[in-house]
Amino acid sequence: MSEKEQMLTLPKFEEASEIVGRVTLETKLVYSDYFSRQTGNKVYLKPENMQFTGAYKVRGAYYKMSTLSQEERDRGLITASAGNHAQGVAYAAKCYGAKATIVMPTTTPLMKVNRTKSYGAEVVLWGDVYDEACAKALELASEHGYTFIHPFDDLTVATGQGTIAMEIVKELPLVDYILVPIGGGGLATGVSTLAKLLNPKIKVIGVEPAGANCMQESLKNGKVTTLPLVNTIADGTAVKTPGSKLFPYIQKNLDDIITVDDEELVVAFLDMVENHKMIVENSGLLSVAALKKLGVKDKKVVSILSGGNMDVITMSSVVQQGLIFRDRIFTVSVLLPDKPGELHRVSGIIAKENGNVIKLEHNQFVSINRNAAVELRITMEAFGTEHKNRIMETLEKEGYKPRLVRTNI
Repeated sequence: MSEKEQMLTLPKFEEASEIVGRVTLETKLVYSDYFSRQTGNKVYLKPENMQFTGAYKVRGAYYKMSTLSQEERDRGLITASAGNHAQGVAYAAKCYGAKATIVMPTTTPLMKVNRTKSYGAEVVLWGDVYDEACAKALELASEHGYTFIHPFDDLTVATGQGTIAMEIVKELPLVDYILVPIGGGGLATGVSTLAKLLNPKIKVIGVEPAGANCMQESLKNGKVTTLPLVNTIADGTAVKTPGSKLFPYIQKNLDDIITVDDEELVVAFLDMVENHKMIVENSGLLSVAALKKLGVKDKKVVSILSGGNMDVITMSSVVQQGLIFRDRIFTVSVLLPDKPGELHRVSGIIAKENGNVIKLEHNQFVSINRNAAVELRITMEAFGTEHKNRIMETLEKEGYKPRLVRTNI
């Protein structure tokens, strides 16, 4: 019997749920009052970022491992991944006492690389994106006889990922919508297929980065389509070509695809940190950023947070950009005479409006006539857009002509 005939059936999903339950943590739905108020729906979060390996990928990896023969495991395992599948395979291999080699793009965050190594896997860094790493992994598999475990284009792996839908429906039987991130399509295939088996009325919406929308383009063209390039901060879903084995299931079971810009992911990260005190990586935030684009009201919606493996440097950058996008940090340029007291006067105006200055740049050489104009660039914190506009208006009333400039922290 072929893999296609064996997998993605209700009995196999039930089997996978039992097996995966041996290594997964319970990720109960979290009701989000904040996102519910923002969208007019009842929004629940499925926090797979809280899994032991920091992502849902351990489900598919462990289930796949359970179906391999001892001979296949003994040959050694190899895969390619931007990080989360890598950790899933490394952890599953450790559980089964097998050797694992993981090929990761050179752009993979250091934390994901180190975590993968911590499970005993050998890491090979190769290429700028997943597709290049995958080609290298296949080359090494052929050279050394390793058993290759595809991170998404594998029906067994997809069956393991789909166990998330089983848990969602058990906990929230009347769920209306499930939002699921899409990279290559393994998670979306498993979740959408099982959701439809359990209740055909459930709408499953895939969410892709606008700069890596390979599945959207494939559905539009009616065939698997390769993007010429990908450009997104969501490294875990930066895939050029979706899974060909998975594509028929996506065509049948996925109701729609929403795309999300990188700026929207930055803002979503800030929302998650401030309102739920949770760290969710950019790919995992796709389903959160898509909430406002769903276009429905009074529905029960579950956003799958697929992972939380983000290094501190990336986190810091995303927080800063989020504050800038939300007008919580902004920079203005004003021109003032080069004479004592002017700087004090401007800072006093900002203080009265409760603006908090965090950086000043005083440029005396903006004009050849220093008595006429010196440029002062002020970077400050505000409570949001309304507060920023009030500070700008007050500076204008006091005789200055504030001009917004790009903020560099």
